[in-house]
Amino acid sequence: MGRTQAFDTATAVAAARDVFWDKGFEAASLADLEQATGLNRSSLYRTFESKRGLYDAAVADYLDTVIAPRLARLRGADDPVAALRDYWATLSAFITTTPASSPRRGCLLLNSASGIAGRDERQRAVVDDYRAALQQTFETVLGRADAGAPAHEVERRARLFVAITASSLLLSRVNPREAAALIETATAAVG
Repeated sequence: MGRTQAFDTATAVAAARDVFWDKGFEAASLADLEQATGLNRSSLYRTFESKRGLYDAAVADYLDTVIAPRLARLRGADDPVAALRDYWATLSAFITTTPASSPRRGCLLLNSASGIAGRDERQRAVVDDYRAALQQTFETVLGRADAGAPAHEVERRARLFVAITASSLLLSRVNPREAAALIETATAAVG
């Protein structure tokens, strides 16, 4: 008979997500993950099978709790222009309110692009799916904001907004002020 799990999986995954978000997959040690989750190595392996299994669970949690709500707010807003301005304001606040003494988090998925996603097809697909979802969301919202705009112009502006989102999140780890300046550029382009 197996042992009964005595911990909340969602809490452990959220704690591990923050370690991976701050340090990346490669730099996050098992000791870091044990400390953050409060679990020992055997519990982590019994539940997630490997560090990679825990990472995949953390990425799924990030998509569900950070990315999906952000994109849903954009897509579901009654006023698309106000929704875009709110998106940029929320992103800027996230970037600029992170204390200088803590790691600049940026985006868990985009941070992985220069690490594990560069060598791992499964993680590469997750990052590209995020990019595609962000592109589609911006196209939908921009199309609603300016119903008379040609499709190619909406697609071009959406691609620009994806680029600003990605670059500001990556840059926020080293220069939050410049990341916020990029977001101000995007806010001005909303109209």
